[in-house]
Amino acid sequence: MRAAEALIRDQFPPQNWPIIPTLLRTAYRAAEEIIRDNPTLQVKSAEDNRGRIVQWSVDLKFETAIKNGSLPCDYSWEYFDKPTGRYLQLRFPYSTASVSQVSRPERQPRSVVFRENARLRSQPVFEGFDDGLEICGLPHFIITHGYQNLNFAHITMPSADSRVGYEFRTPNLMKLPHEIQQDPKVVPTEDTDFDIDELATLKDEIEKWRRDRGGDE
Repeated sequence: MRAAEALIRDQFPPQNWPIIPTLLRTAYRAAEEIIRDNPTLQVKSAEDNRGRIVQWSVDLKFETAIKNGSLPCDYSWEYFDKPTGRYLQLRFPYSTASVSQVSRPERQPRSVVFRENARLRSQPVFEGFDDGLEICGLPHFIITHGYQNLNFAHITMPSADSRVGYEFRTPNLMKLPHEIQQDPKVVPTEDTDFDIDELATLKDEIEKWRRDRGGDE
């Protein structure tokens, strides 16, 4: 198991992964109902922007799940680099995450400033401290899902040295067996050859970065 996978499993344990397809299915259904009940959203120009309705519906479901404790993390609404709006940032003890629609599951979402900065911050995590690299921010992973059709969902860690691929990508969460989605406690666990001390070292480095910045993330 590589560092990226170990970090995701530590921050967002596999027994919590089944909530992702549940939230996404509910959000997509809600978006379809909104569009169906609103003729304005059925014109051709609106059809081309269906993804916006889906995005807002997904954001609402994730925010609600965090508030009611179903999704074990905190959150904040962060501004994009240019003041064109805000995105939902999930906040874990030693990492952050965002949710994004993608057309191809094997490729990262389109580049925006906050994702590019997060990708560059991940270099020390995946390339190792032996190269003289230092932690310069919280690692950031992305929950990706289908752009028009909900046929895939993955928890991903973008590659530190590529704008295209991933350091780690879970199997398709939309294909989790039904019994697992109904009872997350039966999610199978995997043996790992990743040194637990290396994960502890990574957390220590992140904590040191926090202290050096006076706790500012």
